[in-house]
Amino acid sequence: MINEEKIISTACSNDCGGGCILKAHVRDGKIIRIETDNEEEPQYRACVRGRAWRQRIYAPDRLKYPLKRVGERGSGKFEKISWDEALDIVSSELLKVREKYGPASTIVLHAIGDDNNIHHAPLFWRLFNLAGGFTGTWAFFSFEQAMFAEIATFGIPMERNSPVGLLNSKMIILWGCNPAVTRHETKAMYYMKQAKEAGVKIVCIDPKYTRTAAILADKWIPIKPTTDTAMLLAMAYVMIKEDLYDHEFIEKYTYGFDKFKGYVMGKEDGIPKNPEWAEKITSVKVSDIEELAREYAATKPAALISGISPSRSAYGEQYTRATITLSAMTGNIGRKGGAASSRTYPGGKYQNAPFLFGLSAPFPMSIGKSPVMAKGPYQSHLIPDAKLMAEGKVGINSHQVADAILKGKAGGYPADYKAIFIPCGNYLNQDCNTNKTVKAFKSVDFIVTLDHFLTPSAQYSDIVLPVASLFERSAIMSTVNGGPYWAFAPKMIEPIGEAKTHLEIAELLAKKMGITNFNDKTEDELNKASYNTIKPVLSEFPDYESFKNQGILKIKVPEPYLAFKKQIEENAPFFTPSQKIEIYSQRLAELNNPKIPPIPTYIAAWESLSDPLAEKYPLQLLTSHSIRRSHSQFDNIPWLRELVTQEIFISATDAKSRGIKTGDKVRVFNDRGEMIIPVRVSERIMPGVVDLPQGAWFNPDENGIDRGGCANVLTLDKTSPAGGLVTNCSLVQIEKSKGGD
Repeated sequence: MINEEKIISTACSNDCGGGCILKAHVRDGKIIRIETDNEEEPQYRACVRGRAWRQRIYAPDRLKYPLKRVGERGSGKFEKISWDEALDIVSSELLKVREKYGPASTIVLHAIGDDNNIHHAPLFWRLFNLAGGFTGTWAFFSFEQAMFAEIATFGIPMERNSPVGLLNSKMIILWGCNPAVTRHETKAMYYMKQAKEAGVKIVCIDPKYTRTAAILADKWIPIKPTTDTAMLLAMAYVMIKEDLYDHEFIEKYTYGFDKFKGYVMGKEDGIPKNPEWAEKITSVKVSDIEELAREYAATKPAALISGISPSRSAYGEQYTRATITLSAMTGNIGRKGGAASSRTYPGGKYQNAPFLFGLSAPFPMSIGKSPVMAKGPYQSHLIPDAKLMAEGKVGINSHQVADAILKGKAGGYPADYKAIFIPCGNYLNQDCNTNKTVKAFKSVDFIVTLDHFLTPSAQYSDIVLPVASLFERSAIMSTVNGGPYWAFAPKMIEPIGEAKTHLEIAELLAKKMGITNFNDKTEDELNKASYNTIKPVLSEFPDYESFKNQGILKIKVPEPYLAFKKQIEENAPFFTPSQKIEIYSQRLAELNNPKIPPIPTYIAAWESLSDPLAEKYPLQLLTSHSIRRSHSQFDNIPWLRELVTQEIFISATDAKSRGIKTGDKVRVFNDRGEMIIPVRVSERIMPGVVDLPQGAWFNPDENGIDRGGCANVLTLDKTSPAGGLVTNCSLVQIEKSKGGD
């Protein structure tokens, strides 16, 4: 007899920025099909990645049992062991490292790839704090430079308009932004398509003719990577010279514009930042710069949406500050149909809007404070009184972990690092300079990874613990990007094999480590505690049991969220010392750091096409997002591998000079590493630039040559002045692989 089929709603937890609604068809304890939102508008419909979750849950290579390494790190040789043995090893090795080297010697690495309120890294922060502390990391992979720039300019980070507001725009500029692939906000493309159908002009600025440009753009302007700030300054020059900027807005709402004006017009250094100057740097024609500047200044309202990607460059802070400045010069901040230029995450938290940045709902336990982190050095480059984002930024920069491990105290770091604990994430694959990270991972005493699969990070671990998926546990999730809506994500099926939830693993490990006060609540009690924290935010939130039964709670908001509406319409102060938008920042001036100037400034990037190194490695590497992956998640899923091949994109011009055609195997290399990968010759990428989508799993052969197409084999682990990830500053060479292998 076939049991009744149930349809259960949940929310996708991948860290793509969307957070879409999934509807699982469950029968006889198995998920037989996954659909997406087909209920009342607004609908939050999943992409191909979300719809492939069933393939991921039941993948043949899904981890089902604890594993212990029996070969060299990276060899992939493991043996199955019991949970009791695994936890005995983990607890004894971690305690051994702590006793021998101190609590600071253990690093906890994490990512936000499984967004929920309980089953995440904070469980283990609490655990390690109760055990005496640990070394954490700071600097968001996605947008550290952008947040720094927003704090400097607005006083707070992560404020932007709801995408439905684009329906009020008369012009949209998408700068380094590809929402057709990234799904950074579930309905962004939906509203942009509506705007296009209504006749709104859309301009895309990007080195590559992206899917978004193909769907939306009235005009595509290709630009050399890392040079975006120069073009923005040249647009400002045109607006100033031709008196096109909004004097009233600048006078009333900004601080320090005259200093910026002086720099742009060349009074500071004798170099006018005019379109002729910018063309030599960016390769964008003078006429294109002038036309865009005039049209943007004249069209009201207009939305300049600054993508995150251009900020992931050597001086990406300047790009974000420049986009905000242009938005101010055109009077589009705090105005319907305009934009505050931020492309990080919607804020709200800081102006009492009903959504919280970070984990979906508040973590329902006290994390406590790490004695190690409390003693750590304050990062000198942070804005001195911007305490909002400074808390906890006393560990290792996320992008200098390998360097810290390899150099330790002798290299100026606070400790010698001997153990790595990875509760979520694929750090070895996803941070820059993978080969250096491999060397670092091989040098430590002990590594533990929790995951669904034997990822590259897991392959270099000593113990690998299988964790439950979002369908195999209960949690609360909000989709501040994809929504607004809240979801109770219920347990639908039993964990595959012997997989356990993060909560179960943390509780068992706490007992093994002799910690008796880790947790006294059930999963449901923790969910209720989280929910009761957020319930007072909106009166329409039902009681907890009703919320659980409802599953998906779509929030009805009276009007689209408009960043800085109070500041513009009600004259509320901004959050800076001057209480205005700080085009000139005295706080930055007081840092006395030429790499973090007080006004938006163009500074030539390292490993760019203007670098002398380009004579040896003449191609600028981009590492875009792939439609088949959410960062490195789903890379091993056959369904999605069939959809898109991992290949490197090269222009027809650059391919011809190398005798390369689509489908050839090519060698891509620089001083940090090399790989053999298929190539796609395309007219959709500008000459001098190549694109290798990030997230493919590192798969070195016996000679150390990567065969998986991991972009970070080639990237440089050097951070921006504010500590941000720099993925757009890597030069490479490409040649046809000998023998075609």
